[in-house]
Amino acid sequence: MTETNPQVRKNRKFKSLDFFDNQKESNYFLLPFRFHRLNKSKEVIVNEVGDHLIIPNGTVKRIVEKDISKIDDSELFGDLISNFFISETPLPPLIDVLATRYRTKKSFLDNFTSLHIFVISLRCEHTCHYCQVSRVTEDKDKYDMTREHINRGIDIMMQSPNPSITMEFQGGEALLAFNNIVYAVERTKELAIKYKKIVNYVICTNLAVVTEDILYYCKINRILISSSLDGPNYVHNGNRKRPGNNSYELTIQGIELSRKILGKERVSALMTTTNLSLEYPIQIVEEYYEKGFRNIFLRPISPYGFAVKNERKNKYETDKFLVFYKKALNRILEYNLNGIFFFRRLCDNNLKENTNAIPCWLR
Repeated sequence: MTETNPQVRKNRKFKSLDFFDNQKESNYFLLPFRFHRLNKSKEVIVNEVGDHLIIPNGTVKRIVEKDISKIDDSELFGDLISNFFISETPLPPLIDVLATRYRTKKSFLDNFTSLHIFVISLRCEHTCHYCQVSRVTEDKDKYDMTREHINRGIDIMMQSPNPSITMEFQGGEALLAFNNIVYAVERTKELAIKYKKIVNYVICTNLAVVTEDILYYCKINRILISSSLDGPNYVHNGNRKRPGNNSYELTIQGIELSRKILGKERVSALMTTTNLSLEYPIQIVEEYYEKGFRNIFLRPISPYGFAVKNERKNKYETDKFLVFYKKALNRILEYNLNGIFFFRRLCDNNLKENTNAIPCWLR
């Protein structure tokens, strides 16, 4: 392979040991990390536990060639040391700390899969413009999950080595196929005894079609409710369309009824940030507080399904979301500084079954 012919692609094989032995003497050792060019001026490096640094282009090359000086590049050198990208000794002095963090990051592998999602129906009476599934109208029950597929899904779920699993029902609107939810829960209860599993049940629902009978069944079977609340009525109804333009009103009624029958701690809500939402960060946080929630997940939009088909309402730059996020976070901090415990969730997870937290789930 010659360097003089620009048409010949350089090979990507690992260099020989001699190549590294002949590198310049340095006052640091490399630790494992990955890197990626972000744009014409910046690149990012990420270590094994997820710490990252955004650095000027060409810095990775300098790090690898051991051209970073402890004196001339003191700030960068310190950042690389403290974030476990390089070490002044063959093994970092805090290697045990790094190892603990790595074990914690990978702890979800200990018992394998705990969350099992059943898309029980594609039917929905909403037409949310950011919906990430291929929804159909509520009269098309042929798009409900068949009993055969429900059985097969439960059989696969029971094969998980995890002793505590979560069975989550999604849609569409899952409650439009509530009879299938009942079938799935009853069959799972029987098999859970056989396989010695603890099963937590969650229904993701907009609550528009919820009834007392449904909720009493949920109470008997300790089923948790996860709903959607995008903010005040002018935000929620703007994002989540349905006939009558009353999605917000039905959601609030459903939340209140669910809390009355199930208990406040067994009902959660999730918001999705759209272009409309970006204008109301403080009002959205206040809506959650006023409706009795003491946490909020500031969830960016998921670029799937209908969300990518309506860019005007759904597409926004990361910088705009960060401005929204900071304003919302400042309002959360104000509550706490005034002695009110209110926190920002890192994921879609605020429900608990006794002392066992329900794992984060995708909506």
